[in-house]
Amino acid sequence: MSTLPSITILLPCFNPPEGWEQQVVSSMDILKKALKEKADEIHLVIVNDGSTKNCSATQQNYVLTNITNSQFVNYDENRGKGYALREGVKKTQTELIVYTDIDFPYQEESVLQIANSLLKGADVVLGHRGKDYYNKTPWFRKVISKTLRWVLKTFLRLPTDDSQCGLKGYNKEGAQVFLNTRIDRFLFDLEFIKLAARKKLKIEKVSVNLKPNVVFSKVNTGVLLREFGNFIKVLFRK
Repeated sequence: MSTLPSITILLPCFNPPEGWEQQVVSSMDILKKALKEKADEIHLVIVNDGSTKNCSATQQNYVLTNITNSQFVNYDENRGKGYALREGVKKTQTELIVYTDIDFPYQEESVLQIANSLLKGADVVLGHRGKDYYNKTPWFRKVISKTLRWVLKTFLRLPTDDSQCGLKGYNKEGAQVFLNTRIDRFLFDLEFIKLAARKKLKIEKVSVNLKPNVVFSKVNTGVLLREFGNFIKVLFRK
């Protein structure tokens, strides 16, 4: 019986870009080849968070046919990335989980660094975006990101100032903490980090890099205004 851990790559999906299924297959092939000596099995779980386009049965079958140990979680109503990831974690049986976005915006090497930190014993691994990230970021997103980082440093004193990096990982202990989050959208990451720090889990940061020519989604100002209330909830959550 193998003593190597198993790993799931968990991807939330809402109205993904054209060609996402080919990108997923390509990136998973790279990851499986790199991790084959370090992990017993590599699984893929994609959560279709109520997509209304670009997530057809044909596209899903392409992924299922080309990636072994893959599955989809589908539901009709869009609930948000935090909700989608919790639904994915509930379906995951592996010892380790790494999550990122459906278009694999981070370099595969960065994903591997997150996985390797988990394999070395970290409970939670947080991707951390350096200064280069802001060279590629639209100005409004840049303002939001830098403002939130300042708030984290000043008020919350968490183990990272980059709560919103979309590349993270955790073991089973970390997954249980993640399932205790309540926020469905933008600030679920911040809530998770606060809860993990309070539980005194072993948390590590890993510097990660975006791929060239990443296309950023538009920032919904309405969602941002609603998330201010969630920020207050995180700030005072016991």
